[in-house]
Parts: sequence; structure tokens; C-alpha cells
Amino acid sequence: MFDANREGLTLGVVGTGLMGRGIAQIAVQGGVTVRLFDSRAGAAAEARDAVADMLAKLAAKGKIDAAAAQAATARLTVADSLPDLAGCDVVVEAIVENLDAKRALFRDLEDIVGDDCVLATNTSSLSVTAIAAACRRPERVGGFHFFSPVPLMKVVEIIDGVRGDRAAGDSLVALARRMGHTPVRAADTPGFIVNHAGRAYLTEALRVLGEGVTDFATLDRILRGAADFRMGPCELLDLTGLDVSHPVMESIYDQYYQEPRYRPSPITRQRLAAGLLGRKSGRGFYTYSDGRAEVIAPPEVPTAPTTPLWISPRNAEAHATAVALLDAHGVIVDRGRRPADNSVCIVLPVGSDATGAALAEGLDPARTLALDPLFLGGHLTLMTNPLTAAAARDVAWAAFAAGGKPVSVIRDSAGFVAQRVVAMIVNIGCDIAQQRIATPEDIDAAVKLGLGYPRGPLAMGDALGAKTVLAILDGLHDFYRDPRYRPSPWLVRRARLGVSLLTPEN
Repeated sequence: MFDANREGLTLGVVGTGLMGRGIAQIAVQGGVTVRLFDSRAGAAAEARDAVADMLAKLAAKGKIDAAAAQAATARLTVADSLPDLAGCDVVVEAIVENLDAKRALFRDLEDIVGDDCVLATNTSSLSVTAIAAACRRPERVGGFHFFSPVPLMKVVEIIDGVRGDRAAGDSLVALARRMGHTPVRAADTPGFIVNHAGRAYLTEALRVLGEGVTDFATLDRILRGAADFRMGPCELLDLTGLDVSHPVMESIYDQYYQEPRYRPSPITRQRLAAGLLGRKSGRGFYTYSDGRAEVIAPPEVPTAPTTPLWISPRNAEAHATAVALLDAHGVIVDRGRRPADNSVCIVLPVGSDATGAALAEGLDPARTLALDPLFLGGHLTLMTNPLTAAAARDVAWAAFAAGGKPVSVIRDSAGFVAQRVVAMIVNIGCDIAQQRIATPEDIDAAVKLGLGYPRGPLAMGDALGAKTVLAILDGLHDFYRDPRYRPSPWLVRRARLGVSLLTPEN
């Protein structure tokens, strides 16, 4: 296969849309000569000019050296026909996401390029193995999946097909590094790493929404404020557009033979049918004006009488933190072993709901709420049970908001919101490792860089504690009796052994 660090290395790019242009730009910046080809007359020349213009703008802003920009531009050439790609060391296709089209292209390229040329596909959703199967030499075909916008998204998935030669993937790994990106390696499976790992955030959040636990704006606030995600799930769906997101959810669910962990939601199907695509249609979960989302203010904190709050002592660490929050703002805390008759009761369940926790501790459900004990550093989440009195809810809400911390009140949900969403992200990450799709390090790197999560899924699980994540999933599984929540063997074994979820097999 090719030497990715060789001077004079030549890369062919077929398909010069947004992705093809981005790949070409980082390649020439990495010192690689690029030949651009597109089946539409004039498209390759347009792409060359667009990339040259972008390099000039970067130089004008001082982000790259002017001489380097000129040298990179000089490495951009246009191929007038597919045979002009003869002599390329590697060819990357970034054409329409259609299996037949990609197979036909690679069959044509095999008659043009040399035996050592690697054929790479930028597919995001098709099987690399299926694309390679059309070739005489499937071993030299690999996945080279970039994310948009390519120059800013610094990760690329290298996918090994079933009949792929490891050396071809090694060459693509080295090429990715030369182009300034972080390579992560994956076996050929639906969604590869990033789109596979990203299932949990959206599908579990939509399940919470579908159960009527809270509204979409509160859901977003909790996952941004409590769990540190950059965007709430409904904001993210609006950004990508349901015409893109929902078919991907259905595709991965079907490709995994209806695996319950990836089950889509009828919410997005219905909204897609209604044309509520998101930003591109002017209305999704949010309404947009001039590209900006409406601001939905959180509910006002109620004014409530001064009433003591009793905090369950069953979770000692969370009990101490919650009491300290209340003491700091002069809230009266009932410090008895059991609550006084007039106290509002606060339970601290992990993986269970307010109803179950109240009954387990023999408390009056009418004056009992739950506080999420795992996310007490920022945005707080209180949870009522079906019998919680409005007066008790308002007392607890006002008390925990007294210091200015944002507080959301939701309806009963096993695992609150943040617990169950984060646990599902961790569990799917663990199962990607269990299936040997990628190494633990590559899983976390891919998710952090590709999805912008605060941590990779395995590091996220370590931060909560593997045993805690397992307890959440066990609680969800017991409550819903849904195989969706069955824990991955990778998680179960490492929780039992007391080791990091990043621990590989010896």
C-alpha cells in the first residue's frame, strides 16, 4: 500500500461538494497533491477555486502562513476525466450516498489506478464491505469517513471491511494524521463509531419526552445544565433537521435487526410528516426567526411558605451535599432520623423513581419529591410522584432555588432525565467495545471529537462510577421490563471488578 508520508503523494477526490472540498483542503494543507474530479462539468474547477479562496481567507486572517497557503493552492489540480486519476496513490470518493453509484465508481477506478492505489469511501451510512464486494481487489478498499465541516471536525473514522487488508487501513490512518486529523479505527458495522454511539442521546431523550416526563425545553435545559452537553437533544435535532436525523435513526435500528437500544421514537416520525424539520423549515421543536431560535423562559420559581425539608439519609454523600445547599441559604432543614409531620420529604434515588423511593422509605407520597443525587453541581432536578401535593412541590422548588441555582421540576421517571440518558450513552459505548468494533480509547476520542460530548462514553461512565451506571440500568430494566436497558457485558464485568471502563482485555 502507499506510504502516506512520502513527498509527492497524490490523492484523487471524486465528488467535489462540501465534503469533497473539505477533504481536498486539509490534504493540500498537509502537503499532499490533490486531483479533483466531478461528473458534473465545471464542478471540479469550481471546487478548486472555492478551496483556493478559503486558503487565501485563512492566510488573510493570520490562521495560516501566506506562503503555505500559496503552496497548498498550487497542489490543487483538476482532473477533466476519471482516467486522469491514473497514478494517484489513493482515491477518496465523496459522491452521492448510494450503494450502486459507489460500487460502479470503484469498478471503473480499478481499471484506471495502479495495483497499490487504495480506494477509500467517505460513506457515513453504507457498508464498506458491500461497496468493496463489487471490486476485483476488495482488500484495498477502506472507509475514510470525515465529518462536516471537514476542516473543523478533527476526527476521521477509518473502517476496515470484512475483506479489507490491514495495511490499507494503516495507510489511511497515517494519511489522516498527515492531514491534521485524529484517526479512529472501526470494524465495518452500522453507524461505525460516532453515529452508533450517538444513538443513546437522542433516542433516550425522545423516550423521556414521549412519556410526558417533561417538555422539550426543560429536557434541553437539564441535559445542558446538569450533564454539560453543549446542545440539548431537541436543539440538536432542529440543527441537523428531522429529514436527516429520523431516517438515520430508523436505518441503524433496522440494520441492527430491531435492537431495542436503538429504537426510534414516533415523535420524530410525526413531526417529520408535519414538515417540522427544524432550522431549515423555520420551525421544529423551537420556532426560528432569521435563523435564531425563540427564547423559552423557564417557569418562575414559586413563592412558598417556610416549611422544613427532610433529606433522606440513605445516600450519605448526596445527603450531605443537599443539606449544605439548603444550609447555605437559610432553608430550615429537618435533621430528625424520620421526618416531622409537617416536613416536606426529599428522597435521593439512583435508577428508580420518586414513587418507588417514597414507598421504600415508608414516606407519605403527598409530601415527597425526589432530587437527582448524581447531578448536584449545577442545574438541579426535582421530581414529583403522581400524589405529590402542589404545596409540597412549591416548597421544595423554592428552597433549592433560593441560592440562585436553576431548578427544573419533572414528573416521575425512573432515573430522572440526566441519569437515564447518560447511562444509556455509557452502555452503548460499552457495547461498542464489547463487540470489538473499536478500542476503548478510539471510542472515547471519536465521540468527544465527533459529537462534542463533555467526555467520551467510557470516561463518562468512569466519572459516575461503573457500579452506579449499572445500578441505573438495572433500575430502569426492573421498572420498564424492556430489554432496551439490559447492561452490556463490558459494563457488568468492569463494575464487578472495580476497574475503569477503559480497561481493555489482556
